[in-house]
Amino acid sequence: MYSVVKTTAGEVRGQVSEGVVRHLGIPYAAAPFGPNRFRAPAPVPEWDGVRDALEHGPTAPAPGYPSPFAELLPVVRIPGEEILNLSVWAPEGVRDRPVMVWIHGGAFVNGSSSVPTYDGSAFARDGVVLVAVNYRLGAEGFLHLPGSEPNRGLLDQVAALRWVQENIASFGGDPANVTVFGESAGAMSVGSLLAMPAARGLFRRAILQSGAGHHALTAATAARVAGYAAEKLGIEPTVEAFAEVSPERLLETQKALSAEAATTPDPARWGEITANSMVFEPVVDGAVLPQLPIEALAAGASADVDVMVGSNRDEHRFFLVPTGFTDQVTEPVVGGVLAAYRLPDGALDRYRAVRPRASIGMVLADVMSDWFFRIPAVRLAEAHGRAHVYEFEWGSPAFDGRLGACHALELGFVFDTLASGGVMTGDAPPQELADAMHAAWVAFATTGDPGWETYGEDRRVRRFGPEIVTATDPRGDIRGLWAGIR
Repeated sequence: MYSVVKTTAGEVRGQVSEGVVRHLGIPYAAAPFGPNRFRAPAPVPEWDGVRDALEHGPTAPAPGYPSPFAELLPVVRIPGEEILNLSVWAPEGVRDRPVMVWIHGGAFVNGSSSVPTYDGSAFARDGVVLVAVNYRLGAEGFLHLPGSEPNRGLLDQVAALRWVQENIASFGGDPANVTVFGESAGAMSVGSLLAMPAARGLFRRAILQSGAGHHALTAATAARVAGYAAEKLGIEPTVEAFAEVSPERLLETQKALSAEAATTPDPARWGEITANSMVFEPVVDGAVLPQLPIEALAAGASADVDVMVGSNRDEHRFFLVPTGFTDQVTEPVVGGVLAAYRLPDGALDRYRAVRPRASIGMVLADVMSDWFFRIPAVRLAEAHGRAHVYEFEWGSPAFDGRLGACHALELGFVFDTLASGGVMTGDAPPQELADAMHAAWVAFATTGDPGWETYGEDRRVRRFGPEIVTATDPRGDIRGLWAGIR
């Protein structure tokens, strides 16, 4: 059975199955190529008649994941220029239902909303209208050029949220009850949206999974990156010159710069990129993103937005275990990392005491998980003042269990799509854990209360693992090591 819905640009035809109405691949802005390339998102051209919205739309140009990560993270590539599109899953025959807008991760250079794990059917089943968004990635979305709007990938997300405000009531959603949520780079995007004047009033709640408000480039560093890209291409660092470069050639240049920053992390050349290895990410430009998100939140930005934030217990094992790095790392290397993070003397012994049987490589994973994910989540909760905090603790069976509760593992549980989880979730992930996490996300989007108290002075954290409990300041002694460190 089909469903036809009228949007501000024209009518779209979706499909109805088992009480869920799916409208896929709806453009929310014009194709960002030709005269629209390296520009802020332009209004989508209107169309006559009824447009089919039965399949996911084109995906943004992306380099793909290198091995071994390509075997762990699903990738969907769909050709075409109308990459600024979104998909909607809604309960059949409803009105004024809570809305959740999903922003995918992928280090700002990979990913798409059409990955099977992000299927919104379970949210629709449980009374939520789920919207999943594609946006410009890498150089197309974040290359900082004079004469071009900065942070175009973030502006795409704002355009999608405006589309939701204008259209979602026609799909059964309540535009006054919108929750924006994302994972990894998607969560960092949400952190940026919380700090952006252009996003003000477009959502009521926010969920940040494994990402917060700490990772962004200064305008000076971002401008240097644009200069390096121009050098490799043999062009002037202007928007006009870059607009003449094919997307394929620009993507190859993007990959070369990312590889160089990863293999030769010279602070004099790469600045703050040496810490997180993301060459393309949000830029503190002073206008679109006025200041680092965590600083904006501490100053009161989005104080009226309900927030839930969290991380996975073993985030960085995802990056270190599959490559074999945890088996090669030495104690001097770990000592250098701790010094770079400005941790106090004795920090290594404190970390070792938490997991006395862990190898030095696994200890490094714990330290890096805290620096990149857990501590930023804590800092965001502290800055906001009334956030709900969670930690995901169920361990993957992959790599003989050594992945632990790694980065991205919680996604199938949140979306209740464990069947599409692949290698990391294994053959028998606990459905009861998915039931609990998914229900908490639905409850938060509906009422602002996921089922446990806010972080507060007692530092309350909901732990989703073999047991689901609310703990007070878990691993507080380790958290204390990071006092005064952003």
